[in-house]
Amino acid sequence: MILEERPDGQGEGEDSARLQAADSGLKTQHSWLQSRRTWIHQQISKELRMRTGAENLYRATSNNQVRETVALELSYVNSNLQLLKEELEGLSSMVDMEQPKSEGVTVPMIPLGLKETKELDWATPLKELISGHFGEDGAAYEAEIMELEGLRQAMRTPSRDEAGLQLLEAYYDQLCFLDMRFFSPARSPGLLFQWYDSLTGVPAQQRALAFEKGSVLFNIGALHTQIGACQDRSHPEGAHRAAQAFQRAAGAFSLLRENFSHAPSPDMSTASLSTLEQLMAAQAQECIFEGLSLPAPATPHNCLAQEAAQVAAEYRLVHRAMAQPPVQDYVPPSWTTLVHVKAEHFRALAHYHAAVALFDGPPAAEGELPLPTHEQVFQPPHFPESRGPPLPQQPEERRKLAKAHLKHAILGQEEALRLHALCRVLRTVDLLQAVVAQALQHSLAKYSELEREDDFFEATEAPDIQPKTHQKLEVRPSSLSQMKVADIFHRLAAGLKEGDYIVSVNGQPCKWWKHAEVVAQLRAAGEAGVSLQVVSLLPNPEPRGTGDRRPALLGPGGLLKSQREYGVEIPAPVHASPLPLLGWSRKTNWYKTGGRPQPSTGGDSGTCP
Repeated sequence: MILEERPDGQGEGEDSARLQAADSGLKTQHSWLQSRRTWIHQQISKELRMRTGAENLYRATSNNQVRETVALELSYVNSNLQLLKEELEGLSSMVDMEQPKSEGVTVPMIPLGLKETKELDWATPLKELISGHFGEDGAAYEAEIMELEGLRQAMRTPSRDEAGLQLLEAYYDQLCFLDMRFFSPARSPGLLFQWYDSLTGVPAQQRALAFEKGSVLFNIGALHTQIGACQDRSHPEGAHRAAQAFQRAAGAFSLLRENFSHAPSPDMSTASLSTLEQLMAAQAQECIFEGLSLPAPATPHNCLAQEAAQVAAEYRLVHRAMAQPPVQDYVPPSWTTLVHVKAEHFRALAHYHAAVALFDGPPAAEGELPLPTHEQVFQPPHFPESRGPPLPQQPEERRKLAKAHLKHAILGQEEALRLHALCRVLRTVDLLQAVVAQALQHSLAKYSELEREDDFFEATEAPDIQPKTHQKLEVRPSSLSQMKVADIFHRLAAGLKEGDYIVSVNGQPCKWWKHAEVVAQLRAAGEAGVSLQVVSLLPNPEPRGTGDRRPALLGPGGLLKSQREYGVEIPAPVHASPLPLLGWSRKTNWYKTGGRPQPSTGGDSGTCP
């Protein structure tokens, strides 16, 4: 929107009011979608409980009349479940509502809905654990518990912007602190975490904190997809922001897939996360193509042909993954159809740009080659290892080959429109049909331009376009490292107590060190502080080896410092890191000042029981 300057200054307030009203409308629409999804999840949970009870009664009774009544009730419950799942699929497939209002026409994207969860009572179990294990008054930590509960409540409905991402990441960081402080094989607060599947709406429960952390990480990736889908991709900046958002979404799903196993819900299974990662990578590649195909700066058509072929290849992989079990059982069919439509659409665009490059582009001068060369762009259909056909130099030969590519483009775009018309959900997305129909009109117009009355020959067989991108796509991890966080329960580790045993200094065992050596290490600590592992003897008898190991941060001269005084930097998670991130069995490792809590290399690799 371009605002005109008004001498009297009266229009500024009116324009601001209109912008605020539009923003409020978008937030209201988004809130309605989330509320509706929450209600559907609750109804699905209710129907599942009814079905379980009916199935148990059907198996237990031998009365034929009761069995007939229960069978009728089961059919009714299953029908309700089917209707609820279809409505949830419709909400998940409302891709047109996620698209921005822009000047250009862009293909709709697929954003993911957030996983929903129920309210959780942290107060009772944490107070009991603080009193029983740490030997402190649990009631003295009511403020910290309320802050944690408020943070969890707020992250259930994050805004679709950077502030919403920071809210989710802040809660994820607190879960890392809680994991090291309160959860271990010997003790656990006994909380039951319940989350609803993002794709099916079926609830899942686990007592493992790894399930809570994995669900939050999934929502971080899902929120990135919503942010990417809301960008105005008709401008280079918007296309770039959308590509980055989808890349970070793919990074979040990749991180979750590599560090989480035994998923209790389909959306967090290995097959589902792998498919979602491929989908987000394909959508990021599509954004890169859209940025290159904008009028300014102009990109050569032979480069655009390879870029479009790359997008088509990415979507073909996604469609193959979505069409196979078990993913096809819970991915919305409209997503599978949309991915198939895009694969055909971008394959047709590759042939269209190849035809334009052949017909409109001048032939290569002697000693010069096009960029990229014809042999690099065109790949023979039956000889993929060869360098491809030679570039036609005669105008008539170039016209015939361009016409053959346009024939492929027209057939591909007609197939995309046919697939679009077969899907009930996609038929409501007029924008998608407009994009494909517009591309078909361009191909038909160019074909008519090349058509001649004396064309009686059979069209030359057009070679396939070799996929290639000139902007390397990187699966970027989420920006978990760009925040400064402080442990809410830092007071539980604010200092050493009489009778504590220091067993490690900066990761080095000091069991056999002399007292003077330990003191010297502590006094030598600078502003960065020092990492300690401490064993505290508790008044209650415990099995040997399960004593509480509490860390303490010491500043210059050995003086204790609360970690809240430090801006704790969280380093970026390394892609494909072998270190577990979601569940660790060994709780002796702590963080150094300026760093995120590092998981132990031993023990369970982030699995949930």
